[in-house]
Amino acid sequence: MEQIAEAAPVSKRTLYAHFRTKCDLVVAHLRALTASGNTLESVLTREDLSPRERILKLFDPPVADADPVRGCPFIDAAAEFPDPRSPIHAYAREQKLLMTHLVTMLVAELGCARPAALAEQLVTLADGAASRAMVLNEADYGRHARAAAETLLAHALPRTAAP
Repeated sequence: MEQIAEAAPVSKRTLYAHFRTKCDLVVAHLRALTASGNTLESVLTREDLSPRERILKLFDPPVADADPVRGCPFIDAAAEFPDPRSPIHAYAREQKLLMTHLVTMLVAELGCARPAALAEQLVTLADGAASRAMVLNEADYGRHARAAAETLLAHALPRTAAP
C-alpha cells in the first residue's frame, strides 16, 4: 500500500478512506476490470455473435492498441493470493466459475450432449492460451488453442451445429 500511496494522485488519507487494505484495493481493481468488459469472459455475453463465435472469440488476439499481454488477471490474482479464503482468491474463483457457466450454457445451446465436460475443456484451453501468450509474449498464441477448440466443438456437437 505504501508504494501505491506514493504513486497515487491522491493523499494517503484519501486512499485509505476508500481502501483500508491492499486486499480491498485489489478486489476493487478486479471488479472494475470485470465491469469494463475487457476480460475473456465479456465476449461470452455478446448478443451480436452466435454461441459458437462467442466461444471461439476466447482465442482471438487482443486488439492492436491493447496493453502488453499479461495473461488472465483472475489467474494472476489467485496465484498472488493462494489462500482460497482470501477475498481476492474467492473473487477470482467466482469469475472463473462464471466463465465456465457461460461456456456451458453456450455449448448446451449448440446441442452438446455433455456441455459441462466440453465447457471445462474449452475454458482450460482459453486459460492456458492466455498464460502461454503472456509467458511467451506472443499476443496471437490463442490460434493454437482455437484450432483445438474447433476440433473439440466439431467432435462434441451435432453435425448441424458445427461450422
